[in-house]
Amino acid sequence: MSENRLSIKKRRIKEIFLPSEIRDKTMEEIEHELETSGMVYLQMKLPVEKITEEFEANMKDKVEKNILRANIREADENDLESVAYIHNRSWLTSNTPYSPITAETLKKIYDYDETIILIAKVYGSDAGFALLDFEGDNNEYGVIAGLGVLPRYQRKGLGTVIGMAAWNYFKKKGVKELRCEVYKDNKVSYEFISSLGFQQYDVKIYKSEDLED
Repeated sequence: MSENRLSIKKRRIKEIFLPSEIRDKTMEEIEHELETSGMVYLQMKLPVEKITEEFEANMKDKVEKNILRANIREADENDLESVAYIHNRSWLTSNTPYSPITAETLKKIYDYDETIILIAKVYGSDAGFALLDFEGDNNEYGVIAGLGVLPRYQRKGLGTVIGMAAWNYFKKKGVKELRCEVYKDNKVSYEFISSLGFQQYDVKIYKSEDLED
């Protein structure tokens, strides 16, 4: 993928997962923050070599014992409405800037070959998702670009189930390192990601120009 096409893809992903609204703030305040101090995201990574057999076995055990018994599938274009719904509902309980998205918005990144969406179905209904992406000259970095769970299934282990599904997908693709980022004030997500073994390696600040095509 050319550098220009990669940059456009990253911006389109960020348009979804770095949205433009936050509770108790006006659009003007958010725009001012983007233009001045910017939105601060913590960069997290987990080298595959640090994923021990013991850690992987422990994660598999948690997934197998999870009472939700989720079924994981790779999304197709017909699933984008469902993914948008889960995203919009899941962010209502987070401390991350968010705004509603549509299936049309998701399709802009779904059309890239490097982006994959996994969906978790619980009790016959879609309940969570993960947006996966690949970066690097040889797609050696597996990026968890977004993860959402419906509020009624949060704090019940579904995020771990989806995270393990993401890891299994990346493992089959032979990635060398897993990466993700979390908004600085989203303590719940930070603690969850840290519990999976990720460590912070950088801080990235997004401003208005980072979201412009």
